[in-house]
Amino acid sequence: MAARLARIRWGTAPAAARRGPLVSCRRWAGASSDTVYDVVVSGGGLVGAAMACALGYDIHFCDKKILLLEAGPKKVLGKLPETYSNRVSSISPGSATLLSSFGAWDHICNMRYRAFRRMQVWDACSEALIMFDKDNLDDMGCIVENNVIMHALTKQLEAVSDRVTVLYKSKAVSYTWPYPFSMADSSPWVHITLGDGSILQTKLLIGADGHNSGVRQAAGIQNVSWNYDQSAVVATLHLSEATENNVAWQRFLPSGPIALLPWSDANHTDFIDSAGSMLQYAVAFLKPTKISARQLPPSVARVDAKSRILFPLGLGHAAEYVRPRLALIGDAAHRVHPLAGQGANMGFGDISSLLHHLRTAAFNGKDLGSMSHLTAYETDRQRHNTALLAATDLLKRLYSTSATPLVLLRTWGLQATNAVSPLKEQIMAFASK
Repeated sequence: MAARLARIRWGTAPAAARRGPLVSCRRWAGASSDTVYDVVVSGGGLVGAAMACALGYDIHFCDKKILLLEAGPKKVLGKLPETYSNRVSSISPGSATLLSSFGAWDHICNMRYRAFRRMQVWDACSEALIMFDKDNLDDMGCIVENNVIMHALTKQLEAVSDRVTVLYKSKAVSYTWPYPFSMADSSPWVHITLGDGSILQTKLLIGADGHNSGVRQAAGIQNVSWNYDQSAVVATLHLSEATENNVAWQRFLPSGPIALLPWSDANHTDFIDSAGSMLQYAVAFLKPTKISARQLPPSVARVDAKSRILFPLGLGHAAEYVRPRLALIGDAAHRVHPLAGQGANMGFGDISSLLHHLRTAAFNGKDLGSMSHLTAYETDRQRHNTALLAATDLLKRLYSTSATPLVLLRTWGLQATNAVSPLKEQIMAFASK
């Protein structure tokens, strides 16, 4: 049996799939209908393609012209390969609900995904651990290969080609912003110049072009970022046991977290173990609770050498998510350490929020590029994303040391969190959005 990743990301269980409505709508008509779009999404990756799908399947945008720009070629999966891809994402219930709203989750369910029902996290420098699970044994999340998600999104974009135009192998090389964003042009729209020299105009530009976002840079939006001087190594593992693994495993090492790998020797001291045991006994005495039993991870028989890839890790956050006629989503707005498995979910959460505010504006006949509702989107998402970025960065730094005081602090923190069920439920609820 093959396990698909060495570093696992987690979320929570998907909602029941439902296909978005297919409706017959009139096409948008205007003075320059060949070049002016209501919305242009720059970047056709997972988040950008999902944004275009969400707009294309929403009845409130049936009379709008939507364009998706993708610098690369069209990704055609064809027959699902027998070998697993090691580029995967965790899909939370909120993300699954979004994908279900326009029918993409149906395709994913008919192809390949792996659900998990428990999550065990523990420290390499002590015996402290935390176990996340649900009493009703519902799936906590699903691990899905990125190419499977991309295939599902591509199929759904093809189904609404009359409402969403997709330009592959098309890259924006420059932007001209409208007043008051820029004094350079009197046009009320954003002008986008493509590599072939053609010029497009849009009432709203959505930047979904990754953490090195050209849209963000062209707009002059400051991005706070730093590298962790770490790289993630991902590989396909073959397990020794012929049993189905439905647990997400993660162990914190001073050099970085490791997941779904053989148990490693831990370098810890008797002092840390004794202090941790004291807190555990104290918590049990003051508040008796159900303590999750430690479960050993499955052993690994071998690693596919050709499956190993490496990519650098870092953190980034845009100071602004919006400007007049501009909104940033996904990695263009934020970059997070993968230890929490929330990168894709943060992007899908951006889509849900932006779609909600744009839907309200469209229903009320307002300008989609107006700051009145774009600012509401920014406020909504920055409250969520900054908290998650800060917590993830703190965890990374806290678990990157073997200093005794900090090891003791995180040992107590893990044990206390594991003993307080309401706190664990709040953590799971936050991660499931």
